[in-house]
Amino acid sequence: MIKRQLEDCILRDFHRQKVIVLMGARQVGKTTILEHLQKDKDRTLSLNCDDSDDVLLLQDKTSTELRAMLTPYDLVLIDEAQRIRNVGLLLKKIGDLKLQTQVVATGSSSFDLANEVNEPATGRLIEYQLFPLSLAELAAHTSEREEGRMLNQRLVYGLYPEVVTHPDDARRTLMTITSNYLYKDILSYKGIKKPDILQKLLRAIALQVGSEVSYNELANLVGADKETVENYIGLLEKCYVVFRLESFSRNLRNEIKKGKKIYFYDNGVRNAILANFAPPEMRNDMGALWENFMMSERVKRNVYANSYARLFFWRTHDQKEIDLIEEEDGLLRTFEFKWSGKRTPRQPARFSQTYPSATYTVVSPDNFWTFVQ
Repeated sequence: MIKRQLEDCILRDFHRQKVIVLMGARQVGKTTILEHLQKDKDRTLSLNCDDSDDVLLLQDKTSTELRAMLTPYDLVLIDEAQRIRNVGLLLKKIGDLKLQTQVVATGSSSFDLANEVNEPATGRLIEYQLFPLSLAELAAHTSEREEGRMLNQRLVYGLYPEVVTHPDDARRTLMTITSNYLYKDILSYKGIKKPDILQKLLRAIALQVGSEVSYNELANLVGADKETVENYIGLLEKCYVVFRLESFSRNLRNEIKKGKKIYFYDNGVRNAILANFAPPEMRNDMGALWENFMMSERVKRNVYANSYARLFFWRTHDQKEIDLIEEEDGLLRTFEFKWSGKRTPRQPARFSQTYPSATYTVVSPDNFWTFVQ
């Protein structure tokens, strides 16, 4: 079994009399972590809220009823908790009880779970995010050398656990994930009225990875209005399919101030949406794949390390650009992603003159381990 970095973190937070919430897309390993948490626990109640019977056990219960239900157990696991109506209020009630019982809830969509939880349950929850496997987790399981050897495979097929553990069936696994799981929570959301637009939008985003996107252009491509496109992208973020980077702008007059880039949390999902699993030597999008891969790995690395760095890209109207800027504690770190080529890019002179304390690193297949760990 490939150990997840979050497992030890979650265990350290047991017995703090707070509800632990584990968020992440479907099929990234949340249920597996719950199974590991049960080890050496004699009295465990495990509920899966994809089962309506388990939902009814928790739905609309009073604090007294919850105390009576949960107290007999050392550990209570609530999988897919976003299925419970008013789940935020439920977790608030459980947190207020200050039980010795440890409650762990998971959710695959934050528009139901996090948005309801954050307000009413503030201070009563400890929240974690789980992503597809990270390169750091895989290197700890095998070695950096082995993962370096598998780099082309990872770039094309991504890092969903089942894809990694069953590589011979990776293509079918990814097509199943994108057709059966990726849209499941999104399409059940009351605001989604045109699923065909959602699929067209995902394809358009997949084709523009690494490039600045325009909501107006996307709207024209998919046949929708700008507001619909923005709402759908927001839902895709809340279901952990994509994430956005805003443009960095502080001092220069010609810096792009309102630009956006959109990346996928997993390369395999991106390629499945395009139905393109061609090997690297037959592709013309390897620069974009490398950039998406490194960007998603950096997000995992920062989240698991409890880093509060803010991520941006930078571009000027005369096409000078930097792929990634991290701003943390007043410091700027800048990165350029380079898949291949003899020419080593340099930090744009106007940027280095305006932000002289910023560091600059080119991230390539020769040196990426220091960037992702």
